[in-house]
Amino acid sequence: MKKVREVIVVEGRYDKNTLCQTVDAAVFPVDGFAVFNDKEKLSLLRRLADERGLIVLTDSDGAGFVIRNYLKGALPKDKVKQAYIPDFYGKERRKRKAGKEGKLGVEGMRPEVLLSALERAGATFEGEDAPAPAKEPLTRADLYELGLTGGPDSAEKRRTLMKKLALPEHLSTSAMMDALNLLYGRAELLVLLDEEM
Repeated sequence: MKKVREVIVVEGRYDKNTLCQTVDAAVFPVDGFAVFNDKEKLSLLRRLADERGLIVLTDSDGAGFVIRNYLKGALPKDKVKQAYIPDFYGKERRKRKAGKEGKLGVEGMRPEVLLSALERAGATFEGEDAPAPAKEPLTRADLYELGLTGGPDSAEKRRTLMKKLALPEHLSTSAMMDALNLLYGRAELLVLLDEEM
């Protein structure tokens, strides 16, 4: 089992249980929307971010992105990494029916999917070599040139790209750019898009 240095922030206890079966890490559930009114928990998250760094890993549904975006604005950006799970449809075993959007959450992900999400976010796995050097980042101008922003069909192009790359459909343009930079960087993404066209 791989040991992760950063504290992983998840929505709830079932997400924590699943993650603790996949990696050796400190996993901190924020109890869903309760984090919005819990100043003590937010203060603790800031302290953990300063000491060990955080990785935010929420579900890929709308509620997960509301929590993620709240934390993004409340925590120091340079101490927080964002991990994204892809959109997989189905229901978790413990539930009678699928959620409102029909997507599996963190608790429903296979271990290899969770590990991949953590790796792509830049998690520090103890006992492994240093992470690969940073890639040249994608910019907003690049997104515009690629037709992913500002054009009449840019929203559809973004949805198609997110689906092809197994990224959640609810990513804002900024979050999409962050995810693409974490996963590919500018050069690799341009090659990928060239192959597609």
